[in-house]
Amino acid sequence: MNFAVTGGAGFIGSHIVKRLVSDGHSVTVVDNLSRGSMANLEGVRDRINFANIDIRERDALKRTLHGTDGVFHQAALAYIPSSYEAEDEYRNVNIKGTENVLQVGLDLGIKIVYASSSTVYGDVRCVPVREDYTRSPINPYGITKLDAELVVERYVEGGAQIVALRYFNVVGLGRQPAYSGVIHRFLDQLKEGRPPIIHGDGSQIKDFVFVNDVVRANLAAMIGGVKSGFFNIGSGRPISIVDLAHLMIDISGNISLKPKYGDLRPGDAKMCVADISKAGRLLDWRPDIVLEEGLRSLMAFM
Repeated sequence: MNFAVTGGAGFIGSHIVKRLVSDGHSVTVVDNLSRGSMANLEGVRDRINFANIDIRERDALKRTLHGTDGVFHQAALAYIPSSYEAEDEYRNVNIKGTENVLQVGLDLGIKIVYASSSTVYGDVRCVPVREDYTRSPINPYGITKLDAELVVERYVEGGAQIVALRYFNVVGLGRQPAYSGVIHRFLDQLKEGRPPIIHGDGSQIKDFVFVNDVVRANLAAMIGGVKSGFFNIGSGRPISIVDLAHLMIDISGNISLKPKYGDLRPGDAKMCVADISKAGRLLDWRPDIVLEEGLRSLMAFM
């Protein structure tokens, strides 16, 4: 089949591209390289079509996506701290850019799998959180993802086929330093023999899912029989940040290290863990990689 991946030179997008190529599909990568890197596509560059296009350029998008069987829409600005400083740009890319992709998909009759985010939930009062939980984001990035979801809902009502996946904390090789989550920060610190630095008191409860499992979820959403809907994509397994720090110290072998503590960063949710039963039931998807196993693999690689 002929697929396109917006943001295909980014972290998650490039993993999707490599899986599609491995499965024998024809792949077009749409990326303006403002955040992504061709280095992420090492090994498949000569087996893909690359279009240096900004998703805010609707006409160029339409020409590029003509004849495509499906689009994995991964392109977004996704770093919470910088969303406070560049709200207009985040809105332009994450909302207006997404609407362009959805409109082109509707015009051309193309199914879209859209990368949403658990940040739409904000701080939840009980976990695990289901897809019908009230959406109340607490940072500008999360607000743009919620507004984009509202656009998705409108297009689905108009007949578009859009499956939205709400990613929780995605971990894996190839994540950009500027967008690194807590696990990648801890990895860098431990690799240098430094203690992991926790922002806040470490009591925050998170849900980490590995990128290979996220790729499988995208394929299940695209190729399966579900035409539209919202799905949590996480592990469903909670862990506190302080427990994560100690686990990673143990795995590293630097057991003399102790976590250090810094200021809590704005916009960081206190607690958010996925209820993934809907994805299991309708997409036949469940994560394969257990946190400790995945962390050991990451540390061994680094």
